Amino acid sequence: MLSYPAAIPLSNRTLARLSELIRAHRAARRSRWRRLNPGQQALLVLAHLRNGDTYARLAAGFAIGTTTAWRYVRESVDLLAALAEDVQTAALRAARLAYAILDGTLIPIDRIADQKPYYSGKHKQHGVNVQVLADPAGRLVWASPALPGAVHDLTAARIVGLIDALTANGVTTFADKGYQGAGGVVRTPFKRHRHRPRLSRGQKDVNRAHARIRALGERAVATLKAWKLLSKLRCCPHRATPIVQAILVLQAVEDERHSR
Repeated sequence: MLSYPAAIPLSNRTLARLSELIRAHRAARRSRWRRLNPGQQALLVLAHLRNGDTYARLAAGFAIGTTTAWRYVRESVDLLAALAEDVQTAALRAARLAYAILDGTLIPIDRIADQKPYYSGKHKQHGVNVQVLADPAGRLVWASPALPGAVHDLTAARIVGLIDALTANGVTTFADKGYQGAGGVVRTPFKRHRHRPRLSRGQKDVNRAHARIRALGERAVATLKAWKLLSKLRCCPHRATPIVQAILVLQAVEDERHSR
């Protein structure tokens, strides 16, 4: 198999943080010699998450077995996921913002035994529903645990406790029409219905202003999906949540670097 050098669009800070986490885990377990040192394992994991490299490519590039590559990735993802914020912590952090932007996204996935719960009628494909919270500049604040793709955005936000957490902390939140009826602090645009077949000029102006604010939330979704592994998950759907949480932790390290 041919090999070639490749770049990972991440900082050395992220690599060092993950390496330290792996090194501490090995020390705590009194782990014996392994084929890759913590730095190499961290590089392998970042190549998988950020570039979407398959286990076969990783195994060839790092001269290890495919099973070993899978084990290294799974171990590191679980270590990172354990550091992810829960919904209450995320809402407390969002309370320091002028407002937040809420949006839902579908992460495509395969290897589904029971396909019906994971089929999204909106997107016409199988996947998992992830709720994304952004700040006024469109930076990623938090991403929810993954739910089956058939779950509606509003239902998903309620299931993970995001609506209640934002309301309890008084975080004004802008969302699209799919969240109408959320109540609390969630602000949605005006929508035509049977009793309101036409919108007034003032309502249309409000909707345009609302759309300009909410459009920035797409940046957070794009930031999450810049991790190429999420272009299509080829694993058990139950692994989607720890993968998203691990990426959320790594992205926070990257954002911390840029904020300084």
